[in-house]
Amino acid sequence: MQLRFCVPTLFGLEGLTADELRRLAMADVSAENGRVFFNGTWEDAAKANLWLRTGERVLLVLGDFLARTFDELFESVKALPLEDIIPKNGAFPVKGHSVRSRLMSIPDCQKIIKKAAATRLGHAYGLNMLPETGTLYQLQFIILNDRCLLLLDTTGTALHKRGYRPAASEAPIRETLAAAMVLLSRRRGDRPLCDPFCGSGTILIEAAMLASNRAPGALRHFAMEQFDNADAQMFRRLREETLEVLTPFEGPITGSDMDPAAIALAKENANRAGCSGQIAFTCAPFSREVLPDSGIIITNPPYGERLGTEVQARALYAQMGKVLAEGPNLGLYVITPDKEFERMFGKKADKKRKL
Repeated sequence: MQLRFCVPTLFGLEGLTADELRRLAMADVSAENGRVFFNGTWEDAAKANLWLRTGERVLLVLGDFLARTFDELFESVKALPLEDIIPKNGAFPVKGHSVRSRLMSIPDCQKIIKKAAATRLGHAYGLNMLPETGTLYQLQFIILNDRCLLLLDTTGTALHKRGYRPAASEAPIRETLAAAMVLLSRRRGDRPLCDPFCGSGTILIEAAMLASNRAPGALRHFAMEQFDNADAQMFRRLREETLEVLTPFEGPITGSDMDPAAIALAKENANRAGCSGQIAFTCAPFSREVLPDSGIIITNPPYGERLGTEVQARALYAQMGKVLAEGPNLGLYVITPDKEFERMFGKKADKKRKL
């Protein structure tokens, strides 16, 4: 049976997530602001959870309807065959958000959806009171321009939580955003890659996982594995398949940071991710010596919270520009919230993208 799924993304990553889903051979992929849809089976949802690098969650679309009044919201939810998904003792808390819609009170929307779902399930199971003592079936709603999507979370903890980074250095970059930076760089597998401000190593680990075709979700579990209809054998098979498609690693990946604690943490994270032999870490301040002779730099340089002051950060940007202008012709991909970065660096970007 074909189901409809929704994958929320960070803004600016929708196209990348859509491309990932197409490479996974998902059907009817379409992107909107902040989310991507596709059609598939429960196995496709499992594959998406295991393999998506830039998506945040995989949500099953239970309903898509207009909700201009609370009565309309209640009746539309009550009409959905929720008993096909949620068992008699399933727990089904509700959370969500509403944007540019008449129903703007989140607590009231939660109560109405909860009441409607309980009414439907109670009637289906012949119960006046549902126990909710079993598996968690997290319901989510998104109301946008008076149109409501009711969704079931198949992921649990968000997909950017890969499992290799239980701790992080200050101001860490989210794994999904780090993976997006690597994808946007279009790095070839044999091209040297360096992050001279690597912190806890996230960008480099995501690059190594991509280069070796390592599934980002292989180290963790997902909410759908606990569902009453979960196919444990299917998940076991899919996880075994992720090992079968690992590819030989090519091209040096190096990282440096002046903080010894960050480098120690980066090494631990790389080891947990299965990439310890693929990344060379050095504890050193930024200089020509920490850069490769060719290839690309992908980095999230220090700013404000990480470095101490804006003045210090901008002095570092100027140093970066000087070192790179005098050194080899390296491609540079940098993410920064500082609108003055180009001026301090001393060169305009060839291309800019808002993430």
